[in-house]
Amino acid sequence: MLRRKLHGGPGRRAPDLPDNALTQAMLEFLAWSEATGCTEATILTRKQSLRVFLLWCAERSIARPQEVTLPMLERYQRYLFHYRKSDGNPLGYISQRSRLVPLKSFFRWLTRSRYILYNPASELVLPRPPKKLPRHVLTLLEIEAILAACDIETLPGVRDRAVIETLYSTGVRRMEAARLRIYDVDLDGGTLFVREGKGRRDRMVPIGSRACAWVAKYLADVRPALLAELDEGVLFLTDYGEPFGGERLGYLVRSAIERAGFAFPGSCHLFRHAMATHMLENGADIRYIQAILGHAKLTTTELYTQVSILKLKEIHAATHPARLERAKSDDRRSSQPTPRSHEDARSALLARLAAETDDEDEGGEDDARIATATP
Repeated sequence: MLRRKLHGGPGRRAPDLPDNALTQAMLEFLAWSEATGCTEATILTRKQSLRVFLLWCAERSIARPQEVTLPMLERYQRYLFHYRKSDGNPLGYISQRSRLVPLKSFFRWLTRSRYILYNPASELVLPRPPKKLPRHVLTLLEIEAILAACDIETLPGVRDRAVIETLYSTGVRRMEAARLRIYDVDLDGGTLFVREGKGRRDRMVPIGSRACAWVAKYLADVRPALLAELDEGVLFLTDYGEPFGGERLGYLVRSAIERAGFAFPGSCHLFRHAMATHMLENGADIRYIQAILGHAKLTTTELYTQVSILKLKEIHAATHPARLERAKSDDRRSSQPTPRSHEDARSALLARLAAETDDEDEGGEDDARIATATP
């Protein structure tokens, strides 16, 4: 029942929105979002999220913005929390959050536009999504195996190889790769121009010589054969001469991964993770990687400093005293007095660890107070 309400269900026509003041306000909000320069993806997300909320309101005879209160929004939040998808699993915290963020924007706009005097969503506490590491980071051997799985004796195989080489070399996002134009790639200069990436930010990124060689081969031998009558200048084309959509490009990469015999989840983003992680392992400064990936905040890029487990294992094996084999030099060092600088560093480290423990304890108490607070 919940699945049909939220998504319309397979083979079902989505229910129409009621003709009321709340729906009219939503349409004006979407028009305002477009006029103020929001991306198509943002507008689509807002439209889909608000549609689900308005249908939920219609079932409860809520027809005007003035009738929505904070307790109602919290009730809707609980509805999303208890919702179950077709496979029986709940919505993830990120999915729940993505449906609630447009509501906060909507009611903030309603308040600013004088539709309502008080913003009921201002005190709505959004779910805190966990900071998860990538589930799998491709190794160099895995990447080479995936590239080798492309049948370069065929036109689609050369195209697939050029696509994956570009993803790994530049770290561009799936939709950024799908929207690339021929003139965005400078094969002689080894650069690639990303137009209106995430947040509508342009950036110039380097592209390696091997990727350039495969893109050049694709442009010379494959693209003219795939090209339909109308050439829109899009770099990568499907077998039917059409520009790639995000889902279709993901399917292309997913198929190459499966042909290589791997079953781990993910597609295009795996190569973005791999590029960042491998560059970090080889000594690249994180701020350069931030510029290549197009992250607005360095904290987003710092995720990749946590996934380089191979380097961590090397350092751990080389420096941790509890190991089966020790070099004689280690035994000699253990008998010598510890330098004062090492003592100072040790004291500073212990003090920092103690401070982190205190911070965690305070955060836990705050979380407990929030969890037991009465709405």
